[in-house]
Amino acid sequence: MQTIDFTRLKTLTVSTENHIAHIQLSRPEALNSMIPEFWSELPAVVRQIDAEAEARVVVISSQGKHFSAGMDLSVFTEMGKNFSGEPARRAERMRRMVLELQDSFNALEEVRLPVLVAMQGGVIGGAVDMISAADCRYCTANTYFTIKETELGMTADVGTLQRLPHLIPQGLVRELAFTGRNMDAAEAKSCGLVNQVFEDQASMLAAVMKIAGNIAMHSPMAVAGCKEMINYTRDHAVSDSLRYMATWQSGMFQMPDVQEAMAAGKQKRLPEYAPLHKKTPSM
Repeated sequence: MQTIDFTRLKTLTVSTENHIAHIQLSRPEALNSMIPEFWSELPAVVRQIDAEAEARVVVISSQGKHFSAGMDLSVFTEMGKNFSGEPARRAERMRRMVLELQDSFNALEEVRLPVLVAMQGGVIGGAVDMISAADCRYCTANTYFTIKETELGMTADVGTLQRLPHLIPQGLVRELAFTGRNMDAAEAKSCGLVNQVFEDQASMLAAVMKIAGNIAMHSPMAVAGCKEMINYTRDHAVSDSLRYMATWQSGMFQMPDVQEAMAAGKQKRLPEYAPLHKKTPSM
């Protein structure tokens, strides 16, 4: 995997402190719309953070008034250029393009670290696809969510329609998708899309960083196991998930972290856990 220089990113700002990686969408003047560079930078950054194993949790937030206006018009323009040529080959190219876009948000699910998202203002179109792939969601009172693609004459295709039905009631997903209406923060909280609603961005980020800090204090092996099992259970039967859990524990359940947790509790101190191994090429 090619190493990325986080100081040269065009759409994101990245920092890591106390085992918490903070990724900020950093184009507030353009409402953090998702230009072509965003779709390659986000998955590369998240996967590099995971590979380096210094951070134990990721927080994604954004600068400016709105979290994100979703797909930038420049991406639609590029897609429009591809609607030419022999139909079958054109369709195959389009399919690959959509899969590449989907992969950008699949990365949030696939990494070992929990991903927390803190949102304010508009969470529109592709931004809904993105936050649906996160582990936990938090927002300010002025936040609203819109499946905007319907109004643009297309079907949302980067994860919203596949992930939202696992997060909120089916009927509500269908209403939001069919109408393209705004869902405000209060409704998002009541249906379970977001964990908490805060008065403003400052108080939200302070609270989310505290939650991230609590996560980072725990065994990274235990937390990674929680994420793996919850994601697997979402997509499989309970019986299959229980069997996978047993298989996982047969290899992953070892005593050092358990002993450290018990010792720290007795000594009234914070536990100190070894990091996960870095992800390095096998060959």
